[in-house]
Amino acid sequence: MKPKRIVLNVIALGVFAFAVFPVYWMVLTAFKPTKEIQAETPSFLPTHITFTHFSTAVNADGFWSFWRNSALVAISGVLLALIVACLAAYSVARLKWKGRQGFIVMVFVAQMTPWEALLIPMYVIARDTDMLDKLPMLTLIYFMMTLPFTIVTLRGFLNAIPPDLEEAAQVDGCNQFQAFRRIVFPLLAPGLLSTSLFGFITAWNEFAFANLLIIKEQDQRTLPVWLSSFSNTFGTDWGATMAAATLFMLPVLLIFLVLQGRVTSGVAAGAVKG
Repeated sequence: MKPKRIVLNVIALGVFAFAVFPVYWMVLTAFKPTKEIQAETPSFLPTHITFTHFSTAVNADGFWSFWRNSALVAISGVLLALIVACLAAYSVARLKWKGRQGFIVMVFVAQMTPWEALLIPMYVIARDTDMLDKLPMLTLIYFMMTLPFTIVTLRGFLNAIPPDLEEAAQVDGCNQFQAFRRIVFPLLAPGLLSTSLFGFITAWNEFAFANLLIIKEQDQRTLPVWLSSFSNTFGTDWGATMAAATLFMLPVLLIFLVLQGRVTSGVAAGAVKG
């Protein structure tokens, strides 16, 4: 093996270890007994495995309510973004209309804008419309956060689908909507899966807006907000805190493992052909 290749492999392994180690330590702490967690010399492998911390996290007040709230706002926001983005991306990729280029530029500007800069305006809008402490407002925010990325990605996939397929379907008697539903939409499956997964991850992990807009009603909080105060609830019980964080990570991890092949091919296709 060439020295350059060896150096690159070593650097890659170092970056991988640097990125994975915090997750490994979190999961390791979740399975460690409390005595091992509080030991002066930490161990990188547990001598004993316990599920007590997971039981503590699951039985904590409101855990399942907060889990349901996170799933509800994340899934609803992503589904709304997919529906609107499909129509918007199709109109940009296939139709010719005045202001089309300006619309594309605005979508890219929205994609590049840091959402943290909109915290105060969003708070003012939610306050003036009496939408503070309400999950529908958080759902709309997640919808707006994921929409630009979804439009840009689906536009790339649509550009890779030959328009001749739709024209052939229209010759066979389909109208434009039927051609889209029967021909184009099935071919968009990899793009829909990849964009929905990344959108779900964004909404599932989002903390700033949830913490700012859901600040009074305990029943309306999401998992990231609950998790931020979890260590305070249990004091120094870091095992329960890490167990809760591990459970918070599991849904996204399981979805990614199930859809890994299609998501990878979808991202690659969008990058090459878009």
